[in-house]
Amino acid sequence: MQIAPIDSLELTILMPCLNEAATVGACVQKALGFLRQSGIAGEVLIADNGSTDNSRQIACELGARVVAVAERGYGAALIGGINAARGRFIIMGDADDSYDFTALQGFVDRLRAGSHVVMGNRFGGIAPGAMPPLHRYLGNPVLSFIGRLFFNVPVGDFHCGLRGFDAASMRGLGVKTTGMEFASEMVVRSALAGLRIDEVPTTLRPDGRTRPPHLRTWRDGWRHLKFLLMYCPRWLYMIPGLVCLMLGGAAGVALLFGPIDVGNIVLDLNSLLVACFMVVLGTQLLTFGALSRYYAMITGFLPRSRSTDSLVKWASTDRLLLVALCVFAVGFLGFGDAVWSWANVHFGPLYNPFIPRLLIVGITTMIIALQTAFAAFMFGIFEIPLRK
Repeated sequence: MQIAPIDSLELTILMPCLNEAATVGACVQKALGFLRQSGIAGEVLIADNGSTDNSRQIACELGARVVAVAERGYGAALIGGINAARGRFIIMGDADDSYDFTALQGFVDRLRAGSHVVMGNRFGGIAPGAMPPLHRYLGNPVLSFIGRLFFNVPVGDFHCGLRGFDAASMRGLGVKTTGMEFASEMVVRSALAGLRIDEVPTTLRPDGRTRPPHLRTWRDGWRHLKFLLMYCPRWLYMIPGLVCLMLGGAAGVALLFGPIDVGNIVLDLNSLLVACFMVVLGTQLLTFGALSRYYAMITGFLPRSRSTDSLVKWASTDRLLLVALCVFAVGFLGFGDAVWSWANVHFGPLYNPFIPRLLIVGITTMIIALQTAFAAFMFGIFEIPLRK
């Protein structure tokens, strides 16, 4: 294959590698064969993550370029490879011979047509024994569904390891994770940045490794899920908090003036306590959600949004403290009235069932006010680095 000048390379086929001597040679040969057959000016790049076998030697002898990435981890290897790639486009895939590097034309066509990220979709093309049943029927479908739900990404296989992307666009995202969750971060950050994401069918075959895979099912699955949750305060905090607040508030208002019969069940004072606890929890989750979204915005962790800008424009430590003071005053009036009524019977038995209800609601309101006040100071702390 004729080697093109560096500045005219269209495609880099990138493979992260850690002790893949049994398979890296076959992968390099297939990738180089694709470049020759398609007439694409490109390179095969191996991002070696500290192999102790002869993976690097095999890759070099077959015509691949090898870069050493000292920091360990799947994501670290890929970040190093992306930064070293010379092609305008990059197609990445594992060096374990489970992906067909001779069938990359669909990725190239989509990239040439303007897609920023092109994901492979293995479902429908999984050979027998290529994917463990737990991954195929639980892990990948569930995590892919969560990714689509949280970030509105039109991708059926969120964690396919064969994917292509525009090199400049990907470098501009500033992906940071060094482990397996890099696969999720790449898609999530692309979606949040408004990049065009497409998908093409691909196949998955049993890998040719003679050692156990680097992937650890439960550990890496949890890391993916944790990443998706942390990147979406709306689903981690806001929606659960809003549900708790609405259910607890509706039940609390209904139970404030007396018990409620639901079939053969009587909801009374204990149910009111549970409703108040739900209101407190909901308020706390909404507070966490607002603070985390603001922090993510000012640190660049998440992009700006209209709702966040409106919240920041309205909110200030002083204004939030004033709101907290007003809420506390309302709760204190209810609490004080209940205590005064109790004092009138010399703190003895209460025969008016409304008094303990008013006491519970008053205490709940004061707790919410105190939470809001402390959140106001936290909001002010987040603002300190921004002040000039």
